[in-house]
Amino acid sequence: MKIIVCVKQVPDTNEVKIDPVKGTLIRDGVPSILNPDDKNALEEALRLKDKMEDVQVTVITMGPPQADEVLRECLAMGADEAILLSDKAFAGADTWATSNTLAAAIRKIGDYDIIFAGRQAIDGDTAQVGPQLAERLGIPQVSYVQEFEMDGDTIRVQRALEDGYEIIKARKPVLLTAIKELNKPRYMSIGGIYDAFREKEVKVWTLADIDVKKDEVGLEASPTQVKRSFTPEPKGKGVMLQGTTKEMVEQLVIHLKQKHVI
Repeated sequence: MKIIVCVKQVPDTNEVKIDPVKGTLIRDGVPSILNPDDKNALEEALRLKDKMEDVQVTVITMGPPQADEVLRECLAMGADEAILLSDKAFAGADTWATSNTLAAAIRKIGDYDIIFAGRQAIDGDTAQVGPQLAERLGIPQVSYVQEFEMDGDTIRVQRALEDGYEIIKARKPVLLTAIKELNKPRYMSIGGIYDAFREKEVKVWTLADIDVKKDEVGLEASPTQVKRSFTPEPKGKGVMLQGTTKEMVEQLVIHLKQKHVI
């Protein structure tokens, strides 16, 4: 069985700052990490590899040359193969152009049974690439997967909803987007780290290596326009009330009246 896992290198959101003039993310000097939801996607693929024979896990990402780092992290966790889509022509892509590029690369990979992806990336929070990719490949998709089972060619998943979940069955090939409730990602092993950085190769594919036109990728093929990015104004400090219960209630009522809440 062949499994493809789509991952992304993202800035550590604890360190992200916005340029007050340009309104864009300041990425220079900001540490990058493997997108958290993508780790859950990879973990589920690796669990299938642990349980079954002849399972091959391929991880793929689109990004600059330094995205090689997260692919090697995936290899150190247990993935078999890694592919980096890196070309200046891919730069500036929105979800539409990104899914088009990934779809072309996956078609080149060939046969696959399951595509795993994270629900969304923490830098964009759109949750659009996975579903768009499935549409471009013409395969069924289930998003927000919090539980996964497989019986032969039939896949049974729990899809998380705001007020519960629904049970969905699908046949391979299928694309699934994972959420953190699906599993707990494993750590890289010492042997895995050695193999990932000394023994294994990250394949790099450019625009010339995949069957897609230049005007279908990158900024030129991206209809999304971001009007403005900004940092929310910090909230004021809270007021701590002291005294007996009766005294604190009286103070609370006074404060609410002063703010015309009551």
